Amino acid sequence: MLIGEVARRSGVSSRMLRHYDTLGLVRPTGRTVGGYREYADEDIRRIFHVESLRSLGLSLRQIGRALADPAFEPSDLVGDLIRRTEERLKREQELLDRLRAVDGSAPTDWEGVLRIVELLHGLNSPHAARRQQAVLGPADDVPVPTEVLAGAVLAEADPNVAGALRWALARAGGDGVTGLISGVRSADVEVRRRAVLALAGMPGDEATAALSEVLGDPDPAVRARAALAVGSRGEVAAVPSLVRMVVEGTSDVEAAEVLGSLARDAGCADRIMSALTGELAAPAADPASRIRLTQALVEMPPDLALGVLRKLAEDDDRTVALLASALAGALGSPG
Repeated sequence: MLIGEVARRSGVSSRMLRHYDTLGLVRPTGRTVGGYREYADEDIRRIFHVESLRSLGLSLRQIGRALADPAFEPSDLVGDLIRRTEERLKREQELLDRLRAVDGSAPTDWEGVLRIVELLHGLNSPHAARRQQAVLGPADDVPVPTEVLAGAVLAEADPNVAGALRWALARAGGDGVTGLISGVRSADVEVRRRAVLALAGMPGDEATAALSEVLGDPDPAVRARAALAVGSRGEVAAVPSLVRMVVEGTSDVEAAEVLGSLARDAGCADRIMSALTGELAAPAADPASRIRLTQALVEMPPDLALGVLRKLAEDDDRTVALLASALAGALGSPG
């Protein structure tokens, strides 16, 4: 059967059949005296095999590998298709959710709608650079629904794109916190981490309340980020979490600095000192934790820290004693 007849019956264009021949996917069994391609029944079956694989979303390179490699397992192909389909469905669902958010904002201006649709298409791109470009592109003073940005923040795994989205969300103002609250309550720990990171950059009592809600989160990274943010806002509710961070060695330097800022309030200082000294004296405290707790005392008001450090200079643990003695000397020296 000649190429024109094969094209007519199969629905595959002559141009595509020639392309298959060039790639080695489907090479006609013979040639006529005039040099025209001549396809046998087996060639036609192979054409339909290629077309079936294309309909599943495989590239021509993947199809060539599947047909040429005798060791290629069908399960590999199916697994790859499942992953690609799941990723595509996830992107489509995210786009649908964002479009619903736009619809809920009752847009009336065509310029604004076009800008938002452009942003949505950019955010739906599988390429991180394209998503980042969509976020950082010229806004033309067109407000973007904060629900759209919040949803994108919760779904974005790329750190650069996520940073751009957090910046855009904080810049948009409005009701961005509300869109992130569902994230701090998510069963997915990655979503909770993204939500807390975004909330930490947003001002206001509502953001502080949302962050305070996760001070007891089971994930250490979520707890730590929330505690640092809440404590930096002057909220004493973060003190137990911050002290625990020092004990456990989770961002302990940052936690000690925030505790020092909170201790500038006389009423809070006594509470912090009591917590630190209680952990130092705890029977189960390990040497590394006691060293971190001793170092954290330097951030406390000198009039409160000096007495404790001088007492620790006589500690049974020589490392703790030497450290405390050095720190007491530094704090007690004039100037």
